[in-house]
Amino acid sequence: MLKLIKKVKIYKPEYIGIMDILIADQRIARISEHIDINPSDYLEVLDGTEKILVPGFIDGHVHIAGGGGEGGFHTRTPELKLTDATLSGVTTIVGVIGTDGTTRTMTNLIAKARMLQEEGISCYAHTGSYQVPVRTLTGKIEDDLLFVDLLIGAGEIAIADHRSSQPSISELARIASQARIGGMLAGKKGIVNIHIGDSPSHLKLIERIVEETDIPITQFYPTHINRTKELFEAGIQFAKKGGYVDFTTSTIPKFLEDGEVKCSRAVREMLNAGVPIEQMTFTSDAQGSLPDFNKKGELIGLKVGKISSLYEAFLDTIKYGIDIADALKLITSNPARILGLQNKGKIEESKDADMVLLDETTLEIDTVIAMGQIMVQQKKPMVTGTFE
Repeated sequence: MLKLIKKVKIYKPEYIGIMDILIADQRIARISEHIDINPSDYLEVLDGTEKILVPGFIDGHVHIAGGGGEGGFHTRTPELKLTDATLSGVTTIVGVIGTDGTTRTMTNLIAKARMLQEEGISCYAHTGSYQVPVRTLTGKIEDDLLFVDLLIGAGEIAIADHRSSQPSISELARIASQARIGGMLAGKKGIVNIHIGDSPSHLKLIERIVEETDIPITQFYPTHINRTKELFEAGIQFAKKGGYVDFTTSTIPKFLEDGEVKCSRAVREMLNAGVPIEQMTFTSDAQGSLPDFNKKGELIGLKVGKISSLYEAFLDTIKYGIDIADALKLITSNPARILGLQNKGKIEESKDADMVLLDETTLEIDTVIAMGQIMVQQKKPMVTGTFE
């Protein structure tokens, strides 16, 4: 089935004008000022007037199989549903395991990723969890990356947090080395996704590895950089050295009251400090628990991260004065490049047909297309999850 979108304003994420765009099967076949095809049973035409077409959103940190469990079995968070993602404009997800690397296993994570793929969106995963030594699928990080197509990196490894396994420099450096070599052999980036807690040590463990070994700073992909003002300031210096920084969009009012830096403000302050937009990303941490601990490390409150927060943060960033093209990079081309997803993140010929049509005036999500299939149209899901 061919799909032709007519006269739509295209951001690739940079604005390229009002164009027609032809989708053939799962790929973008052609982008031109005018595409003329004879009507047939194999052609579906969509009117793009008064709409903006952008790349499908990429969420690089989602607890797709559920997370949590930090307050007992009853606090285990639920799995992600397909329409949670599609109604939020997300067409590509990277699944992770968090604190619970015991009952949330690699087989569980991969099975859920396969499920989301079969339901219609692109889904990848990292091998491991908070814990060191890393619990892999095959027994080795290199083998996981080499022989399991959807595994693209390692993580999320926790540091600077009372819930981490307190890895040493040599342990974390070895993980980064194994992920790097496995990635090279498999033609993947082999990025190491790092959970940063609110300990005063912040990013020092990564910085020491970069200083004392041959592992480049870009092998690490630290998240939750906006967790506290102190961590955010450390993140600015880390980014100015060439590192990537990821801001978590899921939050609760108390986190912001306690000093968490709102994502939109974080972007503006990083830009003002001289950090290029290309080194920043947003992720939702969806389905992860949002725990609140007292000074003794005791759990006193719990919420669940939402994948919809990614889109909400994108809108808020535009309201904060960031150009729409730069705001889009945070959730499209930047994560695609950092994670090594070569066919994602841009509206270009031969790329995967992952795209979102936004209302030109309100920027509300109207239509979502994933791998050439219409998942949402006129704000309603056209495809639902198996058990939705």
